Amino acid sequence: MEEMVEQVELLLQQNNEQQLTDYLNNLNISEVEELIGELPEHAHRFVQLLSLNRAVNVFRILDFPVQERLLKKLPGTKTAELINELPPDDRTALFGELHADTVKALILHLPPDDRKEALVLLGYEEDSVGRLMTPDYIAVKKNWDVVQVLSHIRRYGKNSETIDVIYVINDNGVLLDDIRIREILLVDPATKVSDLVDDRLIALNVNDPQEEAINIFRMNNRVALPVTDDNNILLGIVTVDDILWIANEEYTEDIQKIGGTEALDEPYLDMPLLKLVKKRVGWLIILFLGEMLTATAMGYFEGQIAKAVVLALFVPLIISSGGNSGSQASTLIIQAMALGEVTVADWWRVMRREIVSGLLLGITLGLIGFIRIFVWTLFSNIYGPHWMAVGFTVAFALVGIVLWGSLAGSMLPLLLKKLGLDPATSSAPFVATLVDVTGLIIYFTIAVSIMNI
Repeated sequence: MEEMVEQVELLLQQNNEQQLTDYLNNLNISEVEELIGELPEHAHRFVQLLSLNRAVNVFRILDFPVQERLLKKLPGTKTAELINELPPDDRTALFGELHADTVKALILHLPPDDRKEALVLLGYEEDSVGRLMTPDYIAVKKNWDVVQVLSHIRRYGKNSETIDVIYVINDNGVLLDDIRIREILLVDPATKVSDLVDDRLIALNVNDPQEEAINIFRMNNRVALPVTDDNNILLGIVTVDDILWIANEEYTEDIQKIGGTEALDEPYLDMPLLKLVKKRVGWLIILFLGEMLTATAMGYFEGQIAKAVVLALFVPLIISSGGNSGSQASTLIIQAMALGEVTVADWWRVMRREIVSGLLLGITLGLIGFIRIFVWTLFSNIYGPHWMAVGFTVAFALVGIVLWGSLAGSMLPLLLKKLGLDPATSSAPFVATLVDVTGLIIYFTIAVSIMNI
């Protein structure tokens, strides 16, 4: 990569446009994308020098902030060429991110049919399958033979997003089935399409959430899936490259929420500092206010702490153990839900598993805590004559708090999903804050019972 950047910088210094053009057109698309990342100030020039087809393929894999900067720097003619050549699904994704006034200006560059198509796609909900689909596909009739199908593919296949899968429709446009291209290529040319259909159709509804489409692709190992309306009319297709892109965005968003921040809508280094602070400050304030309840809980047990100051030594140990177990459980359940392994209906199975695992984890940490106190007592008098009571208090408290943390961390995502909210918002910091406060109550309640303070 470093050698490539040096070579391009040399050609830029020499202002050798022909050699730079040849060099860029001989690079892989991904290498040009990396080059734009390394030399962003020259990005518009690179795109102008590339052949149109390669420029479009580079543009479509760039992050939106980079695309937006390019559109501002490119001349109007080049912008019009790019917008016209972008596949409908990529064009919709771009328009969905841009400001409304910019979209109005760009959409005027499109031919009437493409303009109508773009407006239809933009009319679907932002996070729906309709925003991902492209109307460029190959559809055939059930009564055709393979010769007719291949002739149709030769004529219209160039404009299709993919020809790996062919779609069978009736005269009204109702989707009947899909056929993989290899099945058509390997049979006798006189074979009818009706002899190839198996009625094992998997389709997406245009109003389905994109997250559901990700799970369907994952479970069915498809490169493309058809998209229909409520009357089963074929409207378009969604291809796996778009699903991978959306899956990456969903994963990134969930990770950011799990970390206790709002989802960032652009790359970290491209986001203005004040906007980044704004994204983070809301959650920090909520978590801070939650942690203030910890001080309230400590104040409530002030008298008990005064009688047995040694209990205060274990507060960080107790609350961190509960928070850690809760964060572990929360992260595991959110990931399992994202992969479709766990649903709200599985809550009882999840709870049973977490009760057992929480108890085992709590007993393990409780034993370690008791042994630690016992060993320290052999070499010092820090825990006083009642060290055994202190040890049992810490051990039993760890069992209770780790169990409670595991249950809270596993149940909160399922509860939020049931309420129609995003499970990722029951993030590790949120669970940790909840368990911190309740953990102190559990700890001092057990201390009062065992130590009679």
